[in-house]
Amino acid sequence: MSLFAARYARAFADVLVAAGVTDAQIESQLDGLMAAWASSPELREVMADPSVPSEQKLAVLDRLSASLQLLPIVRNLVAVLIDHGRIAALDEVVSTFRSWWQSRQGVAEADILTARELDAADRERLVEKVSGLAGAKIRASFRTDPAILGGVVVRVGSAVYDGSLLGRVHRLKEALNAQ
Repeated sequence: MSLFAARYARAFADVLVAAGVTDAQIESQLDGLMAAWASSPELREVMADPSVPSEQKLAVLDRLSASLQLLPIVRNLVAVLIDHGRIAALDEVVSTFRSWWQSRQGVAEADILTARELDAADRERLVEKVSGLAGAKIRASFRTDPAILGGVVVRVGSAVYDGSLLGRVHRLKEALNAQ
């Protein structure tokens, strides 16, 4: 995370709090904006091109804003990035904002790796346990990797909890080599 992305993200969050925008509104707005951004290489190319005047970029933004029905606050964030020559970093700013916003709301991102696909009940139980371990509400993303053989590996922020069979084998090997 770059320093400038953190500054934009925090300023955006402060404006949202002052305006009383709900979590659901901002998530919906950012999801729509980022889907449009990701699906249009032409849009990203025009916005990042320094030879295209800011006025033209803002006109494109206004058409996009109208079609997506963006809140003025969200539209203004993109306009500020355009004006400051930082629009190419929109992904980073939004990602940084989402992480910061969630932590401000007491929510932590967790990346959960399992050896096999879990059903909904198992996922729910695992999220509850990770939530207790992290001391925060958890927003989890699940992945599978049969190479871990069994168990689970959980990453919450910079903390990694390795309860996989493969991790246990590696720790046992290290313990045996140390003796």
